[in-house]
Amino acid sequence: MTQTLPPDSLRGKTALVTGSSRGIGADTVRYLAEAGANVVVNYRNKAPRAEKLATELRGLGVEALVVGADLTDDASVQAMFSEVERAFGALDILVLNASGGMEAGMAEDYALQLNRDAQVRVLHTALPLLGDGARVVFVTSHQAHFIRTTATMPEYEPVALSKRAGEDALLELIPELEERGIGFVVVSGDMIEGTITATLLERANPGAIALRRESAGRLYNVSEFAAEVARAALDPVPEDHTRLVGDTSSFEDAGA
Repeated sequence: MTQTLPPDSLRGKTALVTGSSRGIGADTVRYLAEAGANVVVNYRNKAPRAEKLATELRGLGVEALVVGADLTDDASVQAMFSEVERAFGALDILVLNASGGMEAGMAEDYALQLNRDAQVRVLHTALPLLGDGARVVFVTSHQAHFIRTTATMPEYEPVALSKRAGEDALLELIPELEERGIGFVVVSGDMIEGTITATLLERANPGAIALRRESAGRLYNVSEFAAEVARAALDPVPEDHTRLVGDTSSFEDAGA
């Protein structure tokens, strides 16, 4: 991985990335740490992997706190931010990366619980720690961001609809965030090569990833997309609060 953010550009800042023990979250938290931020590695059930990443990040000369939390559980989220407050006192960057909904054996409304309700819960719980100049980044997909105007694969539609519902719920909070001096950015990307979602979609619909790659020209990999998420934590907030990553020519934008 190459340096994505200017060296020391986040020195003295603290960043929490939900779902950061692997994949896009792990690469995002690594980029933030490389820029000097103290970081919180959040995981749901893979503590050894999260601890291994934190040890690596401490080698960069930053502090790394590992906190497990089920984001769909209010008490668990409260406990996570209590740990963050004890360790760092405040939070400068919150990346809402954790999402899902294609997992087997979950409740019928699990996608909505995780992709909408939990996102709002995490942000509300974090608010007392986020001060003037803080940044909140919500990670989503083009398939979800444009779901109102562009259909997606049937296997992914419930997830896409729930992630769009989460995005809408968070966008409604922008006036409150701006009053507090907190910037908010949605980062939307096409299918990302190598993610669990892409793997599950491919399993349910063989050839889907290759077809999307052909249509888009190229697909970002995990580290490339994570770099865009990390940049959204530092770059000026776009006027429409949205950072679109990759090709969008096959998606119809109706003021999404």
